[in-house]
Amino acid sequence: MARKICVVGAGRWGKNHIRTLNDLGALGGIVESDGETRTSFQERYPEARVFSDVKEALEEDFDGFTVATPAETHYGIARQILERKKPLLVEKPMALTVKECLELKQAAEESDIPLMVGHVLLFHPAIIRIRELIQSGKIGKLEYLYSNRLNLGTVRTEENILWSFAPHDISIFQYFIEDMPLEVVSRGGAFLQPHIHDTTMTILTYPENIVGHIFVSWLHPFKEHRLVAIGSKGMLSFEDSSEKKEILFYEKGIDWVRGEPVKRDGPTEAIPYEKGMPLTREMEYFLSRLEGEPVEISGGQNAVEVLEILEKATECLLETRS
Repeated sequence: MARKICVVGAGRWGKNHIRTLNDLGALGGIVESDGETRTSFQERYPEARVFSDVKEALEEDFDGFTVATPAETHYGIARQILERKKPLLVEKPMALTVKECLELKQAAEESDIPLMVGHVLLFHPAIIRIRELIQSGKIGKLEYLYSNRLNLGTVRTEENILWSFAPHDISIFQYFIEDMPLEVVSRGGAFLQPHIHDTTMTILTYPENIVGHIFVSWLHPFKEHRLVAIGSKGMLSFEDSSEKKEILFYEKGIDWVRGEPVKRDGPTEAIPYEKGMPLTREMEYFLSRLEGEPVEISGGQNAVEVLEILEKATECLLETRS
């Protein structure tokens, strides 16, 4: 029998959970506090049970839950679901503090139930392929990563750009490097609303002299989602905002010849990869965890690591503001 998942929150991102799970034949329920939205989704998905409160949904026998409500509500809702020993996927960030995130992780481990955080780009076929290329030695020793996530809007009033955009890129860096940074430095500017940063630049220094930077902004004249990985033997680039969405390998770098740095400027190669929708793959992965497979991607530990880095970056922003 097909697994049935209940989605908590039918707003900006929750509606995508609902549509994707419905396409997979796994939508069982929807929790939404707004009456008008509830009615709309009940008409659109008549086979799903619709509730105004998560407590009502927990009385039903759903196989698991996803949570896509405002970030400040994640911890409270997740606790209720985990207390009922239900498998759970919570949108990023899983909670607003490392302490809360650790509590959720511990609760899931004690009950031996799957817990995931919605770092959806870890299920992007291009990101998976880039990780494979790095691990295979295609670019030699990984030396430097950078990610630009830029756009005009959507401006949030409840969280700054660091917490809104950067978790995607932090999760990717952790996925590639599999180690915690030794140092986190972040700087930015708040222009539209006092004390809510609209743009930040975060520098992460990892062991083995690997450095990464993350530039995020919702005050930018054009959309750019670009990731670059630089190694000792070559470089990889992926721009998700481009039309072709190609992974490009550049056989470029610096070689030392008789003690002198010499530029190596070889050909550019387009790397093929299997296309697919990241959210669909994420939901398929979550559903497969219900069959007993361990959570190895985007689990509780990944959520904790991203929160630890976000907290350090936030402390740095607050220091520069004071």
